[in-house]
Amino acid sequence: MVFFMKEPSVKKFSLGTIIIIAVLGFFFFIAVILLAAVGLSGEGGWTGLGGDRIAVIYIEGTIFDSRTTVEQMKMYGQDERVKAILVRIDSPGGGVAASQEIHDQVRWLREEKKKKVVVSMGSVAASGGYYVACASDYIVANPGTVTGSIGVIAEWVNYTSLLKWAQVRPEVIKSGEMKDAGSPVRELSPKEREYLQGIINQMYQQFVNAVVAGRADRGLTRERILQLADGRVYTGEEAVKEKLIDELGSYEAALRRTAEIAGLRGEPQIVTPPKPRRGSLLDLLTDADVEGILSKGLNQAPGASLQFEYLWK
Repeated sequence: MVFFMKEPSVKKFSLGTIIIIAVLGFFFFIAVILLAAVGLSGEGGWTGLGGDRIAVIYIEGTIFDSRTTVEQMKMYGQDERVKAILVRIDSPGGGVAASQEIHDQVRWLREEKKKKVVVSMGSVAASGGYYVACASDYIVANPGTVTGSIGVIAEWVNYTSLLKWAQVRPEVIKSGEMKDAGSPVRELSPKEREYLQGIINQMYQQFVNAVVAGRADRGLTRERILQLADGRVYTGEEAVKEKLIDELGSYEAALRRTAEIAGLRGEPQIVTPPKPRRGSLLDLLTDADVEGILSKGLNQAPGASLQFEYLWK
């Protein structure tokens, strides 16, 4: 008797099915690699992996608008994994109110959210840039960093002679004597100058008060600050001697100091805010920095409103 063994059935896949499975597997593999890379680097604001981290926020160029920086600070202030924030400043300052808003947000990070905040100064961190720095726990600058410039400035171009030459006479109807104080189409009266100087003095005292609040525990007295606050700038080397900053060092040195102050051991994980996407002309025109530049240009046009600035020029 002969027995025939039945071959085990093997499920066969079509060539098309095999290709689909291979393609899906490939894309899954790529997705895992990309997510791991983003999580490790912290780029784009996403921090998918665990562990303590340091957030780095950049303040660059003239400070026209505080919105973007304040939003970034709020984002990291709410993130419990972020133990410290390093603010890299490379700015000559800017608008009074914008500088004050960022300064107040740094204080919020420290006092309300209990984050350690260190400032690293680049080529320049003067006037409004220094105003922001005063709110931090610690300030690091390069020996050649330009800083200081504690003071307020308001300036405009007077077009009176040009209008007379062109035989153009402006007419103004106003509700009060000081409504058009600082108008570029007529001479400034002594009373108007006194009025504007009073505003400048108030803003100057606000600046001095911010420096006193931030540097008094370093032994820098109000009397000495007033002597230093005549608008002049200082190199980092001079500033550390005058206790306007805490230490000389590079960005990397500031990063190490931030980790030390926050009590982080080993190489810290660094995260940065998401970079703005500029996929179209509309995106470019609606970008916050571009809006600030455009508004700044408009404010310097004839007949524009007077601007008060914490700005080194």
